[in-house]
Parts: sequence; structure tokens; C-alpha cells
Amino acid sequence: MSQPIRLDIAAPLAEIVLNKPERRNALSVEMWAAIPALVAQANADPNVKLILIHGGDAGAFAAGADISEFETIYATEESAKASGQRIADALDAIENSAKPVIAAIEGACVGGGVSLAMAADLRVAGAGAKFGVTPGKLGLVYPAGDTRRLLAAIGPGATKDILFTGRIFAAEEAKSLGLIDRLVDAGSALEAARAWASDIAAISQWSVRATKQMIRGLQNGWAEETPEAQSLFLNGFSNEDFQEGYRAFLDKRPARFTYR
Repeated sequence: MSQPIRLDIAAPLAEIVLNKPERRNALSVEMWAAIPALVAQANADPNVKLILIHGGDAGAFAAGADISEFETIYATEESAKASGQRIADALDAIENSAKPVIAAIEGACVGGGVSLAMAADLRVAGAGAKFGVTPGKLGLVYPAGDTRRLLAAIGPGATKDILFTGRIFAAEEAKSLGLIDRLVDAGSALEAARAWASDIAAISQWSVRATKQMIRGLQNGWAEETPEAQSLFLNGFSNEDFQEGYRAFLDKRPARFTYR
């Protein structure tokens, strides 16, 4: 039996592939529980520069949670808490990955699919993709971490609209709201994500990862005078990629960055 989620590595990319086409990649507890280890494996590989998440050949990114599990995982307050923690751990692993994460979205991206996509750094969707966050249709509330990520991306008004109505909306609207960063032709999201990743992989990975740290810190309350922010900036001048980068600039040649 094929794995419902797997990691494919072809340096400089590692791809987390959702692989449950018979249920349009509905996210099971097993799939959520596997994600932190897959992210850790990709981060530990020195040849990997970026992580992609996509729905493989399922024709969908992820059509929400696997509702067939609800009677079991939400049978008691304890089991609900344990399930919620597994999901939160998976999303935190993606959000806190040292290496950038890009979500490539085709077809349905609903409920937990949106949660998964929003934990990534960047999102590209094919025209025809459909989005929705539907806990209101189940008598539930969207978890705090998931709501925080939505708020950061699209603001309170759009977040309330999406959550209050639970409506399904098109990729074009998702782009206009800021839910996704790039919109491409239907069926080409993965190709576009790989090309985008190649552009990012071509520059200093010290800079890429430090920039991710800086943005996360600022979102969490850093200011210009925050010691962590100042140290991160100053550390740049002593890293190996800076030494190569400015010499390459002076020599008028492409830089050969070595930071891993």
C-alpha cells in the first residue's frame, strides 16, 4: 500500500507529497503526525535548499480533514486535544522550518488544506483551484494558530468573511485577498513552484534563511533595536557567502555560494 504522505528528495528540492487521491488528499491524523519528521529530514539534508508541498497526482491539494476519523478522534475532550496538538505540531514544523517552504496548489484547498498552505512561506496556485475554510459548517472554531496565519496574510475583515460564511471561492479571489502569492495556469502550479524554488536556490542560502528569521521575528514583535535583530544583521558580514558575494561583485562574475 502506498504511503499517504511521503518525502521525495531531488536536490536542491525536497518535496512533501500528499498521496491519498482516493479521498482527494483529505488529511488524516497519520498524515499530520508524519509531517514534523519529514520537515526535519529535509532540513537535515545539506543538499536541500527548499521544501515544496503539493498534492501529487490527486487532482487536489487537500480537501480538508478526513471526516471519517471524526467519531474517533473527537470522541472525548482528551482525544480532541491530542488530535489538535498533532495538527498544531505539523503546522509549526512547516512554519518554523529553517529552509523556505512553498505550497503548490491545484484543485481543492479546503479546511486543513488552507491551514497547511498558510504555514508555508509562499503559495502558488493553478487557476481552477478552490479555497474555503469551513469549521463554521461543522459547529467548530478555527484554531488559534491557523487563525493567526490567516490574519497575518489577509487581515481581519477578509478573515472574518471567510470564517463567518465558510464559503468556497476561486483562486482569482484568493490571489486578490493575498491568500496566495502567485496565480498560474491550471495544472502548472508545481512547475511554477519548482521554477520559483530554483530562483531562490540560486542566491545565498545564508541570506534566505536569515531573512526568514528576520521576518518571523518582526512579526513576533522585534523592533530595530531588538538585540536579536541587530545580531542577525551584523552576523551577515562575517558569513562565508558575504565574503564570496562581494568578491564576485568586484570581479564581475557570478557568485559561487557555499553556505549549507
